[in-house]
Amino acid sequence: MFNIVLVEPEIPSNTGNIARTCAVTGCSLHLIEPLGFSIDDKHLKRAGLDYWHLLDVHIYKNLDEFLQGKDQQLIFLATTKGSTVYTDVNYPEGAYLLFGKETKGLPESLRRKYPDQCIRVPMQKEIRSLNLSNSVAIVVYEAFRQHDFEGLM
Repeated sequence: MFNIVLVEPEIPSNTGNIARTCAVTGCSLHLIEPLGFSIDDKHLKRAGLDYWHLLDVHIYKNLDEFLQGKDQQLIFLATTKGSTVYTDVNYPEGAYLLFGKETKGLPESLRRKYPDQCIRVPMQKEIRSLNLSNSVAIVVYEAFRQHDFEGLM
């Protein structure tokens, strides 16, 4: 029902945890290179290997390749710089929920391209951000909540 997109993820355990979230929700996982680890990395496997065979995984060489042919109305960018709280957005089926690399977030050029689709999870000002896998889980479950958890039991 939804697509989780990780733009240049760096930490294998985060991606493994996100893969597990994708497996239990049926979301597709899209990974945009460069990755900060190998898909075979032992930490990635430790966090999500037992679910890896259940995933619908797509890997792209870069952001431009990923964006080709995508409906722009389905793209949502999770960023601490977003002006809209994630619960104030209606997520259509098939939405692409983009999350940036752990150390830098999403590229500014991408945020400028989709300014009205930048969402944020509220947090204390002095804290840089939530853990990536926690942020993904929060936003994904809000999207499912809006659809009465369709397909989940």
